[in-house]
Amino acid sequence: MLTTAFSGSLFIVAAPSGAGKSTLVNALLAQEPGIKLSISTTTRQPRPGEQDGVHYHFTTAEDFTARADRGEFLEWAEVHGNFYGTSRLTVEQEMKNGTDILLEIDWQGARQVKKQFPHASGIFILPPSIAALEERLHKRGTDEPHIITRRLLAAGGEIAHAPDFEYVIINEEFNVALSELQSIVKATRSRFAQQAARNTSLFAQLGIHALPQT
Repeated sequence: MLTTAFSGSLFIVAAPSGAGKSTLVNALLAQEPGIKLSISTTTRQPRPGEQDGVHYHFTTAEDFTARADRGEFLEWAEVHGNFYGTSRLTVEQEMKNGTDILLEIDWQGARQVKKQFPHASGIFILPPSIAALEERLHKRGTDEPHIITRRLLAAGGEIAHAPDFEYVIINEEFNVALSELQSIVKATRSRFAQQAARNTSLFAQLGIHALPQT
């Protein structure tokens, strides 16, 4: 478990495929300055329009596993037959510099991150129903029918891990869900540890002593 006081906050956003996680995250990033999306490394093939280094860092399974063995990932997991991982060095450096980092990962990765960053804000996005989830997956138009079926079968198991997260947002009305996500960000930034790390001079002037994170 890391005890270093970072001036940047860490947000973890997870959801079953089709719940609208990426759309919500992109809207949040467009409206909230100071938050940076961590670009994951993956072994899956790029989808149409995706660029290496922009949407993901694409690599081979051999390279990924070698880097995982060297401990270069803050978290990593195998999802739907592909590996996904987050660079430890990049995340820690950005947070030390005062940048808020958002991880758009699955529940397995979130569990790994929480062991090292217990104060990270975990946010789980839920669909309003399984029927709505299936409709969104079809409308997305990026997966073959058998992949959609596999994602729907996996959704139940993924949703079962919602209790692992501090916050749950039901993405039925997009604007409402986005507003709730922004509220979580603002509340996290106001936590004592973050305020103390970002305002060290003021806290010293006022005689406020920060307690070490545990």
